[in-house]
Amino acid sequence: MNVIWRNSVSCLRIRKVPHRYQSGNHPAAPLGSRILTDPAKVFEHNMWDHMQWSKEEEAAARKRVEENSAVRVLLEEQVDQKTEEKTQESSWDNVKTGAANCFSRMHCPIMPEEKNLGMKRCGSSDGPSRARSHFSNLDSEEHSEGPLKTELFPGSSATFRILEVGCGAGNSVFPILNTLQNAPESFLYCCDFASGAVELVKLHSSYRAAQCCAFVHDVCDEDSPYPFPDGILDVILLVFVLSSIHPDRMQGVINRLSKLLKPGGMLLFRDYGRYDKTQLRFKRGHCLSENFYVRGDGTRAYFFTKGEVHTMFCKAGLDEKQNLVDRRLQVNRKKQVKMHRVWVQGKFQKPLHLTQKPSKLVSPLLSHG
Repeated sequence: MNVIWRNSVSCLRIRKVPHRYQSGNHPAAPLGSRILTDPAKVFEHNMWDHMQWSKEEEAAARKRVEENSAVRVLLEEQVDQKTEEKTQESSWDNVKTGAANCFSRMHCPIMPEEKNLGMKRCGSSDGPSRARSHFSNLDSEEHSEGPLKTELFPGSSATFRILEVGCGAGNSVFPILNTLQNAPESFLYCCDFASGAVELVKLHSSYRAAQCCAFVHDVCDEDSPYPFPDGILDVILLVFVLSSIHPDRMQGVINRLSKLLKPGGMLLFRDYGRYDKTQLRFKRGHCLSENFYVRGDGTRAYFFTKGEVHTMFCKAGLDEKQNLVDRRLQVNRKKQVKMHRVWVQGKFQKPLHLTQKPSKLVSPLLSHG
């Protein structure tokens, strides 16, 4: 998670942040530049950057995926899994135990007791019903003229707004808030499917309601409102969230997030790539559909290619500014084991109107990386 945050914070550049490294105060090689040039030294470090696979390694990975996806989860069992997800918060269990990369999993089925919690404790004492009525009337005659009233939604007076989707217990929330503390015109929204995770964020000593709104939200539910109107966000962080959503629903999720961005706003994406070690480790009988798997706890994982990512975000009306495959070699030095990590990382921008210039806080994103 720290790696993801470092990449994100370097993009925002709201104020100067000391460059961070993998370990220690004065490392020999900064992130992204630890290149393995001598295979005999592979076990000298825990991670190597920009690793290219040999033809043999890629063939072995492809064969492994063919084997573990040969037996699919039966359709009736998939239906049963969806029913079970409505009665448990397995994503919150992952947050508590720190499992599965410490990321909360965003599930598509909505839990009845959580459906209307997304508006609570977000800077308004009126509760969810009042907030819902506000946003349903934003396009009505009452709000058709003049600027939005500041009391309509949390963060309405800010000039720079960020949304983190799938915030979990706040592993990125609080580093972001720390960065924003000298930028009072900025505001952070963060949401998660699990109400317990969101509650932990709100109870954290560093949580500041004046500059942050944490709320429960199911990104797959198109009828579930956000506590703010469309077209106001400068940055959206979508990190290891989309892979846990059913492929049939991914495009709808991206389309909805695209509407939240203002012209010139940027969506920062990072998720599992095809043949990542996580995909290779699945056993037979855990495959739901092509490159889509279910874990023992009911959470799911999809493994992307660059082409799939490009297609989805461009269909949502966003311009591709970066789309790359991040290949690294993770090493267990004690066990002398090598594991390939594969992630897809991208930056996608909402097109600018011809007469509008990008925010000075967003513009560094256009040239970064």
